[in-house]
Amino acid sequence: MEKGIISRYQDILCLDDQEPGSYSPLVLAYMGDAVYELFIRTKVVNRGNAQVNKLHKRTAGLVKAEAQAEMFKLLEEELTDEELAVYRRGRNAKSCTMAKNATMKDYRMATGFEALMGWLYLGGQEDRAVELISHGLKKMGEME
Repeated sequence: MEKGIISRYQDILCLDDQEPGSYSPLVLAYMGDAVYELFIRTKVVNRGNAQVNKLHKRTAGLVKAEAQAEMFKLLEEELTDEELAVYRRGRNAKSCTMAKNATMKDYRMATGFEALMGWLYLGGQEDRAVELISHGLKKMGEME
C-alpha cells in the first residue's frame, strides 16, 4: 500500500505520529479546507493558462460553503460509516465564525465536509479524498 504524503515526509518535516481522530473537528476542518482548495486549484489550473482573477473566480465557485454542501449531498451515499461519523463531528462542531455569504446549514455542512477532507489527508488517505472530490465534481457537472 502506498504511503500518504504525511508518512512520506514525516522525517523531513519532523512530524510526530498523530491519529487523525485525535484532532478536534474544527482542526480537521481547518486542514481539510486547505487540502480541498489545493485539489480544486490543481483541477482549475490544469485546464490551461488563464488570467489569475478568472482562475480565482472559478476556484471560489467550487470551494464556497454552498458548493461544498452540495458536493456532500451528492456524495453522502458513497461514504463509509466511519467517514459519515467524521463528517457529523465536523458538522456539529460549534464554531465562533460563519461564512459571510452562506446559510448556517450550508456552513455547517461545509465544515463537516472539510473535516472529512482533513481527516482523510491526515490519515494518509489522499487517494480516497481525490476519489470523492472527483465523483462530486462529476455529479455537479464540473468534470470535463
